[in-house]
Amino acid sequence: MNISVVIPAKDEEESIPELTQWISRVMKTHGFSYEVIFVDDGSSDKTWEKIKLAGATDPNVKGIRFNRNFGKSAALNTGFRAAQGDVVITMDSDLQDSPEEIPELYKMIKDGYDLVSGWKKKRHDPITKTVPSKFFNALTRGISGIQLHDFNCGLKAYSNVVVKNITVYGEMHRYIPLLAKWAGFTRIGEKVVEHHERKFGHSKFGLSRMRGMLDLLTITFMGRFGRRPMHLFGTGGVISFFFGFILTMKILWEKLDSVWFSKVPLKRDVTEQPAFYLALVFVVIGVQLFLAGFLAELIARQSVGKRDYLVIETSNC
Repeated sequence: MNISVVIPAKDEEESIPELTQWISRVMKTHGFSYEVIFVDDGSSDKTWEKIKLAGATDPNVKGIRFNRNFGKSAALNTGFRAAQGDVVITMDSDLQDSPEEIPELYKMIKDGYDLVSGWKKKRHDPITKTVPSKFFNALTRGISGIQLHDFNCGLKAYSNVVVKNITVYGEMHRYIPLLAKWAGFTRIGEKVVEHHERKFGHSKFGLSRMRGMLDLLTITFMGRFGRRPMHLFGTGGVISFFFGFILTMKILWEKLDSVWFSKVPLKRDVTEQPAFYLALVFVVIGVQLFLAGFLAELIARQSVGKRDYLVIETSNC
């Protein structure tokens, strides 16, 4: 099978019939073998009925239904597990993403890209959606080093091996290119895509999406230190312990100097000096960080055999 199209849908009953017909036209025009996988993310309208009706008239259309709303990441992850096509295309169900982009996205994957992300260069969205999007895109570019303009564009293309070896959860659908990069899929491209005005319903965007920044920090931490946590905790522990040791030596020297050399008594006892408590705090934090790193390293080593290294191709084995 050439292409699997994975489409999360929530309360998009008006869009399903038109989107299904549009995809079918494009696929037949270019001679692709394909499947369309709708994932109903706990819709409260007739979205599921529309998906079943589309599947009854077109055998290429398949549906998966959640018992409640789990979010776009869960819908994509479930669709990825079910996808059988050599190339997996994702798009939103609101008709703002154009299926006409599919042939070119497919070609770019076949030309060697692991992942191609759409860039809605000209957007038809309200300012409450575009301004936060620009902020998070700039932040993600800076942290990840991946030079994409629109990480959150729903229209993306993946090689099948990519979607089978990443796990999307939380709000991490925004950062799938970063997940792919940490998994070793570094051939990431971008294509300017057409963006249409919303035809039916209303945007699902809300302030709750602001918590996506926490997911970005999680992905960055796990990608850089998930297999070597001692590099983070151990380094912090050594630095903290070092400052504590220097302050301790300073306090001891002043005490010895007052007793053996200058014979001038200290103005304050050691335990009355702020430096004593700072030294104590630095030493305790340093020891705790080092122990945390040691324990995290043990856990990481135990789990290596369960999840770590991807073998994507073999020859004469």
